Amino acid sequence: MNFTSVRRFAPVRSALVALAALGLASCGINSVPAAEENAKAKWADVQAAFQERANLVPNLAEVAAGAAEQERGILTDVMEARARATSVQLSADDLNDPEKMAQFQAAQSQLGAGLGRLLASFEAYPDLKSIANYQMLQSQLEGQENRIRITLRDYNEAVRVYNTTIRTFPDTIGANLIHGAEPMVPYEATTPGAEAAPTLDMTPNTDTTPGS
Repeated sequence: MNFTSVRRFAPVRSALVALAALGLASCGINSVPAAEENAKAKWADVQAAFQERANLVPNLAEVAAGAAEQERGILTDVMEARARATSVQLSADDLNDPEKMAQFQAAQSQLGAGLGRLLASFEAYPDLKSIANYQMLQSQLEGQENRIRITLRDYNEAVRVYNTTIRTFPDTIGANLIHGAEPMVPYEATTPGAEAAPTLDMTPNTDTTPGS
């Protein structure tokens, strides 16, 4: 083949290379890992949000110093729940393990429920509620619960996109033959009707009905 022939077939070869690259891309070579990395990044945000909530818990010990014995007992439960929650770690490589996700969810749910009980019990102490540190902590915890819900929503959406990608043709070709991709586990509420993270009810109890 002479030089002229090589030049004649160069555009054809370039077109074939481009088509091959396009074919690979359409088979999940790029879309699958991109969706996976996005979901893992969103999970990192979830972990950070839960950790920031856990970091606020020790501040409750100082606020609850003057509370009654019952509240100190709840605080003990909260501190124990915090220890369990921070000990249960779920790495990005474990996001396709339903059992590990369930353990993580249960630990975080227990801590959130304990925080809700403790802060609700503080409403019985007008002097305690007037303390600036308590008001600041209340605001921080409310904001943190909201951030947890947002990060969990974003993570679940990223998981939905990833799981859809690896199951949808033609991306499923690359997902199964090349990446060996497995579905990721979304974060589900442990209580029917709950939205991932528990909500802290800070409104004072004004019910004066006997026995309430």
